[in-house]
Amino acid sequence: MEYPQYDPQSDNLPLSDEELSTLDDMLTKLPTEASMNIEALDGFLAALLLSPKPLADLPGAAWLPLAWGGDGDDLEASTKPENYPFASGKQRKRVTLLVLRHLRSIAWQWTAKPELWEPIFSVAESDVEGEPDLTDAEEWAIGFLTAVDLAPEAWEPLFDDAVTGPLLAPVALLGGDETQLSDEERARLADPKERDALSRAVLDNVLLLWAARNKH
Repeated sequence: MEYPQYDPQSDNLPLSDEELSTLDDMLTKLPTEASMNIEALDGFLAALLLSPKPLADLPGAAWLPLAWGGDGDDLEASTKPENYPFASGKQRKRVTLLVLRHLRSIAWQWTAKPELWEPIFSVAESDVEGEPDLTDAEEWAIGFLTAVDLAPEAWEPLFDDAVTGPLLAPVALLGGDETQLSDEERARLADPKERDALSRAVLDNVLLLWAARNKH
C-alpha cells in the first residue's frame, strides 16, 4: 500500500470540531480493536512531530496505518477485504487526508501560535458548582508512546536527560505499562485530581519539548 509522506508545507487548516468528530467516528467504527480514537491519535501525531527522527524522512507506510490498527498484514490475503480495514478506498483516502491535515495543523500551531494549542484529552465535567472539570490524558499518552516505540533508541536519551526527562515523565506515567508502576505511582493515578494535574502538565511540557527540539 502506498501512502504519502509528511510534507511540512502542506495544508495546515485545522480540522473543525465536526471533522474531528467525523475522524474519531470513522476510526473507532473500524472492524479492529487496534484503531486509535481521536485522543490517542492526537498524542500519536504530537510524538511524531517531537521525535528526534525527522518525520518528513519517515515513509508514510511506517506510521500512518498505526492510526487505524494496521492494514491487516497478519491476515490471510485470500480472505482479507481489498481495502481492509476500510469499507472502500475512498474511505481510506478520506481518513488519510484528515490525519495528515491534523498533523500539519498541530505543527503550525506549535510554531505560529503555541498559546492556542489544545491537546485532545478526556474531560469529566464537575457536578459540584465551583469545582473545575477534571482532565485525563491517558489515551493521549498511550498514543504518544505508540509513536515513541517507532524509534525507541532515538527517544531513550530524551527520557534519560535531566531536562527533557522530567518533561516526558507525566506522559510516561499516564500512558505506560501499569504493571511496571510503583505503589506510589498507582496511588497517584487512582486519584482523579492527581491525574488532572499530570494531564495539565502535559500541555506545557509538550510545548517546552517543541521549543527545545527547534533550538538544535
